[in-house]
Amino acid sequence: MEIQELKQKLKKQIIEFLNLTPLTPEKIKDDEPLFGDGLGLDSIDSLELIVLLKREYGITIQDPKEGRKVLVDVNTMVDYIVQNRTK
Repeated sequence: MEIQELKQKLKKQIIEFLNLTPLTPEKIKDDEPLFGDGLGLDSIDSLELIVLLKREYGITIQDPKEGRKVLVDVNTMVDYIVQNRTK
């Protein structure tokens, strides 16, 4: 799967998993922060994203520090998926 395709897929999954239905993948910028002033996600959402990575890509994140490095924006998540996916 090409990187751009993976980014689009991930954006759709984020919207679906977190029930962000007013959003569309086109409204999420690749480098937009997922937390804080960006999409405004919270700690519960971060847990949902970790479940998404496990379920969809076979990636387990157990260390909270690692999670903070991975769940920055779509770009960092996609880079991590490309390097670590098992599915």
